[in-house]
Amino acid sequence: MKQLNKRYGLLTAICMVVGIVIGSGVFFKTEDVLMLTGGNALQGIIAWLIGGAVMVTIASTFSVMATKYSKVNGVIDYAEATCGKTYAYYVGWFISLIYYPAMTSVLAWVSARYTMVAIFGVSSSSPQALYSAECITIAAFYLVLVYFINTIAPKIAGKIQVSTTIIKLVPLAFIAIVGTAIGLVNGTLTTNFTHVAEAVTPKNGGLFAAICCTAFAYEGWIIATSINAEIKDSKKNLPRALFIGSIIVVATYVLYYVGILGLTDSSVLITQGTSEAFKFFGSAGTVIINFLIIISCLGTLNGLMLGCCRGPFSLSVRGQGLKPQVFSQIDEQTNMPHNSSIFGLLLCAFWFIYFLGSQFFGWWGVFAFDSSELPIITIYPLYIPILISFMIREKDLHPFKRFVLPILSLCGVGIMVAASIFRHGLENVFYLIVFAVIMFIGFLVQLYNKKKGVPQQDQPQEDNPNELNAE
Repeated sequence: MKQLNKRYGLLTAICMVVGIVIGSGVFFKTEDVLMLTGGNALQGIIAWLIGGAVMVTIASTFSVMATKYSKVNGVIDYAEATCGKTYAYYVGWFISLIYYPAMTSVLAWVSARYTMVAIFGVSSSSPQALYSAECITIAAFYLVLVYFINTIAPKIAGKIQVSTTIIKLVPLAFIAIVGTAIGLVNGTLTTNFTHVAEAVTPKNGGLFAAICCTAFAYEGWIIATSINAEIKDSKKNLPRALFIGSIIVVATYVLYYVGILGLTDSSVLITQGTSEAFKFFGSAGTVIINFLIIISCLGTLNGLMLGCCRGPFSLSVRGQGLKPQVFSQIDEQTNMPHNSSIFGLLLCAFWFIYFLGSQFFGWWGVFAFDSSELPIITIYPLYIPILISFMIREKDLHPFKRFVLPILSLCGVGIMVAASIFRHGLENVFYLIVFAVIMFIGFLVQLYNKKKGVPQQDQPQEDNPNELNAE
């Protein structure tokens, strides 16, 4: 079977982690964190730190796995190596049909939202910027655009990931440095951290709810493992990328949060959004920052679409999922799984329609859940069997890597699950029903494949690293 080429180095892998994680979440979730903590800026920064600690811990554990298991798609490989092919299939089914496309569709909408703010000058909280025909059209255009970039020119997609990662760090670093300095000089920063802003805490608010809110901003690093088979010397470079990238993300988020609180009163951020703080730099400065945010969002969208394109492929090469013989095909010219990519785009379209209907149009009734958070929270419990089995199986590892990191990761999983309960309450139940239905469809697909005698295939281990680096 034809395999994907080794085309990405360490820098691209790091930029994949940073570029996918840092995008829109830090910009539009900051005011949500403040709102959920009742205007308590200090409690908000604790939420960002806890969410970041969970990400770094789990990413570090998975980086250890990356040194031992290297096949086609990181997290599915880890699930297969630790828990077997059946469990890996259901993890891959969830990631391919829910996790990747749900996140990607939300990012397309967020990118369009900031485009409406930057180009048309509307408020980020106005209906025109949220669900107007213009906003929906722009979001659909972005989805198709990044799809074509990833499928027709994957090497260009990798270069875009590197360049947009550097570009997106510019406004974050600028606001972090300038905002902190100004806030210390005029006393705004001190006031925000020593006085709780006048804000009504939602019924489902509090520290745990705020931690759940940060999940969207921190999530996405695991998607970098989807290019495991395309990273040169992945057993060394992927672990480095996961750890270095995670540290960069946490530091960036915390410093940006402090900087934004130095520009304006936290009560203004809660009621009018972070775009109100940008007005400190004047109209021209606001426009420039908003355009940089658009680039930031599109960089993240590019990375997410990369995962969507490879989702069905990662199952089909194992002889699993829908039509393995169709979705495992790789184009001779682009070395991309085009059938898998098209299906990934269609899934994004489905979840995009679902997101709009649940958040703005009331189409789904009780089954209208937050697709920007709940699918993300779901992946954490899926890590539990992987982490436990890893501790049992890997007897040759140092105790810190074998026990300490996985146990800390399990604690992180518990924090995220508790945070979801505090944040979403009964909404979790209706989401789980939808989740169960989709997973049951996966069971029926696998049952059909077995009846048809579709052979499950073992995945090849990574080739000689020296040969790969010589390419």
